[in-house]
Amino acid sequence: MEQNKNIYADARKKAGMTQAKASALMDTISEDRLARIEKDKVNVTPEDILEMAAAYKRPDLCNYYCAHECAIGKQEVPALKISQLSDIVLNMLASLNAMDEKKNRLIEITADGKITDDEIEDFAKIQSQLDRISILVDTLKLWVNQTLANGEINQEKYKEILAQLNK
Repeated sequence: MEQNKNIYADARKKAGMTQAKASALMDTISEDRLARIEKDKVNVTPEDILEMAAAYKRPDLCNYYCAHECAIGKQEVPALKISQLSDIVLNMLASLNAMDEKKNRLIEITADGKITDDEIEDFAKIQSQLDRISILVDTLKLWVNQTLANGEINQEKYKEILAQLNK
């Protein structure tokens, strides 16, 4: 029985690949290095993660790495979980509606450029709600990236439309 397997080994196995097949799909990860990554015998690099995420069609590996293994990411990047699109959208709309009710209070608090002691609690609650919206936006992006990786969205058309919108 194999021991010391990690999320990267699980991702490769779920993609139905051997270490040899996986390393053949990646430019910078040899079969030997992949084995060491999967047994936590070598530190994985951001470049390794990008290679594995592409090869295994698992964009969530990038978030996992940032949230759990990167020193800065551990402090700054929330761990995301791919959810159903309907769950993401409903939660986002609920959060946006809640924020809509608080926007006037946010204007009152920030209009003078200072946050006084009597405003801190409301400001912290608003900031928490904004953080929740941010996580939901990131979760939606992760869902889109996973759906694109799975070929469930026309990637070429999607990127073309995004490019037009971002001009």
